Formats: sequence, C-alpha cells, structure tokens
Amino acid sequence: GSHDTMTYCLDENSAVSGNESKVVRFLNKCMPCIVQPIIMKWSTTQVLTVTEQLEAGVRYLDFRIAHKANDPSTNLYFVHMVYTTVTVQDILWEVLRWLETHPQEVVILACRNFDGLTKKLHCLLIACIKEIFQCKLCPRNVSMRCIFSPFVRMIYDLIFDSKFLEIFYFHSNLHPTVWRRELNLTVMSVELWNNSRDTTFLLSSEEYLMCHLLIFVSEKFFVAGINLTENLRYILIHPFGSLKKMTLRSLPCLKIWIKRQYPGPKKECINIVAGDFIGSDDFVKDVIELNTKI
Repeated sequence: GSHDTMTYCLDENSAVSGNESKVVRFLNKCMPCIVQPIIMKWSTTQVLTVTEQLEAGVRYLDFRIAHKANDPSTNLYFVHMVYTTVTVQDILWEVLRWLETHPQEVVILACRNFDGLTKKLHCLLIACIKEIFQCKLCPRNVSMRCIFSPFVRMIYDLIFDSKFLEIFYFHSNLHPTVWRRELNLTVMSVELWNNSRDTTFLLSSEEYLMCHLLIFVSEKFFVAGINLTENLRYILIHPFGSLKKMTLRSLPCLKIWIKRQYPGPKKECINIVAGDFIGSDDFVKDVIELNTKI
C-alpha cells in the first residue's frame, strides 16, 4: 500500500485545509511565501503517480478525499494539509485504465477523511464510483479471505471473467448501497512509530511493536501504516528538513521490521503494509516476499 497516495500532486498555490490547526492557517495567511514551501516539504509522501505506483506493485491506495471550502462546484480533490491539482474523478478514471490493461489484478481503494463533503456530495461521489467502475467492483457477497488466498487465480477462473476492485468507504453515515466495512473485514491503520522520528529506538523494542500489532482482530485485515510523522515543533527545529529526508534516512530500519512480519489470520500477523515514498527502495519487493511465508 501507499500512504497518502495522492500527495505527489499537491497544489503549491492551494489554501490550507480547514482541518489543519488555526496556527498553521494563520501562519500561512500571514507569510505564505515562507510557510507554503515548508508545508509542501512536510505534506508530500509520494513522488510516483497513481499509475506508476500500481506499476511498482502497490495494490492498496489511500485516498483522502475533500471538497474545497467556498468552492461552488461539486469537484472533489484529495488533501493532505493542502489540496491536490487533480480531481478525484480524474484519478478514478486513471485507476480504471490501469485495471483494463491488467485483468488479473485486485486493487483496494481506501476512501476516507471526506473533509467538507455534504450528504449530496457523498451521493455524487458514490454515483461516480459506480459509473466509472461498474461491474469491476467486487460483489458484496464475495469473501475477501477467498480473494486473497493462495488460490486467487483459481477463484478468478471460477467466479470472474475479469478483474475487480474493492472499495472501503470510511464514513459513519454510509449510503445503503456503498461498499463498506463488511462483517468479515475491518481495516485498521496504526502508525507504528507513535509520532516519533527515532526509529532505531522503537525497532529495538519488540514489546512496543507487539502492543500495537495485537489490535489485529482474527479473520480481519490489519493495515500497518509504517509512516513516520512530524509535529509543528519538530518542523520548526528542522527548517531545512523534509518528510522525504526523514523517511529515506529510516528505510534500513523499516526494511528490517518488514522482513520480520508474517501475513495471515493469526493475531501477530499483518495483511497490508502502507508506506511513504514508494519506489525509493525495495519496500514493495520486501512486502510481496512476505507471502512466501504462508
């Protein structure tokens, strides 16, 4: 998986999201020439496009969806502190085009946040998803445990003639026809580093990691977000730093952690690993190789 999938196309001229702190919004309003570049450096978690991420092996896309404040149109964008230059609809079409050329692949879209979305906009988004993907959406009566079993090809041959896509729509007021958290499937995200930059310390503490991994519920998916996070104080202390520099520096430690993991239905297992800056190292290869342990 890729964490905050769409941050490769953040708009440097965008207003700060209304969900950000008043301090950040005030500083950006008063000193945009100084604050905007800093926001871009600490908001960008990916450099590859959606198509490039899919080509690299990513199959779980983390979509943070929002409607711009005071925007009279119904256009929806992605957001991470600031909004993207591309719309949600454009990216959904891009994912569809990739699926059309890769008929044996499963892609999971995790739709969340929904900043500024009214009930009407939710309905429009759902209608858009249905219109674009149509029969490629995974039927609600199909067990995801079967789809992701070692016999995935056989399942395709028996049930489907083509690819399909699973939508996780994380919103409390769900439209009755939307794809949602099924009874046998729950996706939970956890930041293993607890807002920390000291990965060496945390990786040396198996007890710390296990207390988070045990949130996993039997027979349900567990999404491990191995993304480092920063706070305003850390950014101010490191004016020439960036999320990319911080992440790349930690990759050797993250690689060790990934290789220790096991996929499957046991409590200590994880099923999806979502990271930052996909393509910067062997992250995708290391995660895929975990399947050889099944």
